[in-house]
Amino acid sequence: MARHNREGEGEDQHGRRYIIGYQPDWFHQVKVARGLDSGRQSTKILLRNSETPLADPGPRVRTHIAAPELGIEFEVNLRDDRGVVRRIIVETIVPEGEEKGETVSFIVSRIPDTRRSDSRG
Repeated sequence: MARHNREGEGEDQHGRRYIIGYQPDWFHQVKVARGLDSGRQSTKILLRNSETPLADPGPRVRTHIAAPELGIEFEVNLRDDRGVVRRIIVETIVPEGEEKGETVSFIVSRIPDTRRSDSRG
């Protein structure tokens, strides 16, 4: 049986705070990609899960991300019966404030599967 969700925090390249709710047996890390003043794009790890998986994460995967200063809050829920999803990418637009209209992308990654594939045909 999967364990209850955890909550963590991170800060992006502009010093904005993010709150992440995640499943400890599925979630490896979340990265944020933001544009810089120079016109380039930067990717930064917001949060990395330091816990070792203790159980199968189950068929439903849920991750919640909120950035109160930017007015961004969403939750990704997906059904993954066979455990094939490895990465989820979400692109958002800042809805309000001085950064209104800027694109903020999130890359949510699953804990690498350490089980060996069954090579029998």
